[in-house]
Amino acid sequence: MNNCTSQHFILGNYYLNIYVIDINNHHDRYFTIGENKRQKFSFPPEKIEITVIRQIKNLNKEKFVSVQLIEAQISPELTSEIKEELIEILFQYREACASDNEPLGALKGHEVEIMLNLEIPYPPLLRRPAFAASLRAREALESHINELIKVGVLRKVGHNEELEVTTPVIITWNNDKSRMVGDFRALNTYTIPDRYPIPRIHENLTQLSKAKFITSMDSLKGFHQNVLTPHARKLLRIISHCGIYEYLRIPFCIKNAPSHYQTMMNTIFPHELSEGWLIIYIDDIIICSETFKLNLERLLLVLKKDLQVNMKISLKKCNFGFHELKALGHVVSGLSLGVDRNELAAVLLKQMPQNKKEMRSFLGFSSYYRQNLKDFAIDARSLYRICDQQTIFEMTQERIQA
Repeated sequence: MNNCTSQHFILGNYYLNIYVIDINNHHDRYFTIGENKRQKFSFPPEKIEITVIRQIKNLNKEKFVSVQLIEAQISPELTSEIKEELIEILFQYREACASDNEPLGALKGHEVEIMLNLEIPYPPLLRRPAFAASLRAREALESHINELIKVGVLRKVGHNEELEVTTPVIITWNNDKSRMVGDFRALNTYTIPDRYPIPRIHENLTQLSKAKFITSMDSLKGFHQNVLTPHARKLLRIISHCGIYEYLRIPFCIKNAPSHYQTMMNTIFPHELSEGWLIIYIDDIIICSETFKLNLERLLLVLKKDLQVNMKISLKKCNFGFHELKALGHVVSGLSLGVDRNELAAVLLKQMPQNKKEMRSFLGFSSYYRQNLKDFAIDARSLYRICDQQTIFEMTQERIQA
């Protein structure tokens, strides 16, 4: 098409679709290519002035780079030719990337079921009323519910539909940012646990020992891309002053959500995982290689599969072609595995535990980095001892020092 020199040529439906060409055959005949390029011509025309097709592609590509790809992190050490090759691949598979029009995917062939260890009729604990909420919380709830309906995560439950389970929702605040959270504790109590193993982060990251180029990607709001079965939807109905709504995708805070997602990801990428160059921890994806050309080839394979199953990647959380980057709470490279200083600072800035519950929370948080803390087991021994039910909580000098 780009090298065509003839004044007259015929375009079939295939090329009309590929090049976004629309011909309107009415009394005043027009043709359009792409968006807002409408021109009039007589039929049969002596000459049709068609804008070069490549220009349209370049305009779309420039828009993709300036609007979507600008949020991604691309290693500054890559040459301009390599960067252009990377951008071309991402543009080619842009439908696998989240956008304002399509923020969430709906994974194909991986519907999630929830099984309870009891039969109908369910106990009253699973049929709960809405929580009381302040005016500020009500406004936030309405905003969150409307947004989730818009992206296909929630739907309104009809007044004539049978209700077996209702879970109240609350609003939590972090400064001025709000988050809607379902109190799924009762449902989680009766949910049959999924024993699918979640990978050990340190074992996964050791696969990077020979990696010279690392690319990390993140599935945007991964749980919300997992579609639920009709039965599971009935168990995940939330209630508030706005009414009753049903989750169509996996919400956060439910039992087995990480296991379900890990199972699904391992099913989609079995060969890539077995070859050792792909690391997946729930919704985090890491591609490693010895050359960047190989990194691009592997990125292409991952994006192809993402597109096949309708998974959306968050470009905002992507890092392409780095020798060293932050991943899974660590600073990783082919030479070393270190601790993210921001995460380490969070441990050091934690307040002194005031009771056993806070102590257990502190130990769980700090033990995540036990491999990076010298003599962790020895130092933490006295702290674990204080969590015992038979021990009185008292912060002695030895425990404070530990």
